[in-house]
Amino acid sequence: MMLRRFAFPIFASAAMALAAGSFTRPSFDSSGAMKRPEGYRRWIFLGANYGMGYTEGETVDTQKPKPSTFHNIYVQSAAYDHFAHTGEYPDGAMLVMEIVKPGTHASINKQGIFQHQVVGIEVGVKDSKRFAEKWRYYKFFSSEGKPLDTAKAYPKEACWNCHNLHGAADNTFSQFYPAAREVRPEVAKALETVKSAH
Repeated sequence: MMLRRFAFPIFASAAMALAAGSFTRPSFDSSGAMKRPEGYRRWIFLGANYGMGYTEGETVDTQKPKPSTFHNIYVQSAAYDHFAHTGEYPDGAMLVMEIVKPGTHASINKQGIFQHQVVGIEVGVKDSKRFAEKWRYYKFFSSEGKPLDTAKAYPKEACWNCHNLHGAADNTFSQFYPAAREVRPEVAKALETVKSAH
């Protein structure tokens, strides 16, 4: 009930932020490459996951060994408020996925794992005027782990197709984000459905 009571003021403030230009928007250079967004850790933290995979039929015994990482997801405050009210993100929304290697047996830790070394970020960007498919996805680190100041978009088949087919809301995997499920409970229904990733 409280969420509904304050939904309009939240949306109004988000709309004003978007109109006033205080909304942090994606930036592109003259070649069309996206510039790395800064300050994302001050945005809304949607949620995190660890070691998720989308290949069907694998079990703990049959899956190939691979290094797992944490994925921390952030979005601009005004974009989150817009999503809370409408179920969609506005143009200019950026969902940053920060990839972090795990650590263990450090300091006083004797068991379990913690977030240790940041590998880099990947970013989903919504811009219906710039992109025919509305969303594109960017990786801001090299295969050697070097941070990149600019990035070209992934090919459509690399990210967009899977997001479009399996994302619970607006081409995003909102079903996995607690902060998204809290304001849009309908996206949680996607957690009850097992889908093939391809």
